Amino acid sequence: MAEADYFLGLSDRIADAVQDRIKDIVGTLRAGNTLYMGADGTPTKAIDDISERIILEILSQEGRSMRILSEECGEKIIGPSPEYTIIVDPIDGTYNACFGIPFYSISLAFKHACEEEVCFGYVKNMATGDIFHAQRGQGAFLNSQRIEISNKPDISKFCISVYGYRPHIKATIMLCRQVRRVRILGSVALELCYVAAGKFDAFVDVRGSLRLTDVAAGKLIIEEAGGMVTNGSGAPLHLEDSIMNKVYMVASNGHAHDDILKLMAGSWHEG
Repeated sequence: MAEADYFLGLSDRIADAVQDRIKDIVGTLRAGNTLYMGADGTPTKAIDDISERIILEILSQEGRSMRILSEECGEKIIGPSPEYTIIVDPIDGTYNACFGIPFYSISLAFKHACEEEVCFGYVKNMATGDIFHAQRGQGAFLNSQRIEISNKPDISKFCISVYGYRPHIKATIMLCRQVRRVRILGSVALELCYVAAGKFDAFVDVRGSLRLTDVAAGKLIIEEAGGMVTNGSGAPLHLEDSIMNKVYMVASNGHAHDDILKLMAGSWHEG
């Protein structure tokens, strides 16, 4: 079996198991119960914990040595000599899942133990069943159909997602004034995939606190769809091998990427 087929099959099995396990609590008060603080420094809800537990259970039974980086538990090593690292976001869009808003996902990214770059990315919208995946050098796909970024060249025509929140309101407003539409849907992994599929034209994170688990799969999917992903200085985005990364992110169709960087210059460190 080709490696990509193995990763895709494993990801599908994990996503199906998680979907089956959480289906009865999505949109309930139980889903949103806070259990503990996760490795990323945010509260772990019951639905996050249930999802992560089933993922770790499946991977532990896989019979292969691997390293797991997950939003809730942090790092877990299975076996004596990991073949690869799996970067896991058990539920991206926890708020949406807790309130039954149909935009939340599972995100899985795979990389070989000896390599820095992700070689396979997988994101599934757990509410709709849409599956995005990409293998490095082989393109990006939505439900097995190849996808490409949009071809809009003019930032004033862009539909973007921008994550900034109150401490970064100046930078957020500055960018929002220059585009046609802004959508913030509550699942970073899926919103990156929407850029890859040409549904959005760009995704910008001005918080300076990227979670590796949110973006590892989506970054590859955008790049394989022909898009561009950089830090706030325009350099290729390098994600440290830890849950939190103190960097800014611009992901786009590439046609007005420099325009976004110029517009945001001097605003990144606000707040």
